[in-house]
Amino acid sequence: MNIAFTSWQAFFAMGGYAFYVWLAAALTLLPLCALLGHTLWYRRLLLRDIGRQQAREQRKHQARQNTEEVMP
Repeated sequence: MNIAFTSWQAFFAMGGYAFYVWLAAALTLLPLCALLGHTLWYRRLLLRDIGRQQAREQRKHQARQNTEEVMP
């Protein structure tokens, strides 16, 4: 395997194109990280809403059973 850069400084300089290379990397990674964060946030929100809906359905079912027991 051939090493392309002789030092870390040469790696970060990218042969004089560092600004463009690192800008392109940042403009690629930032939206991907934002998308991942938004997906995880929305998943948590969705699971919380599903839990609330299931609890509401359970309460409605219990109330319906209690009403049927009281009124024969």
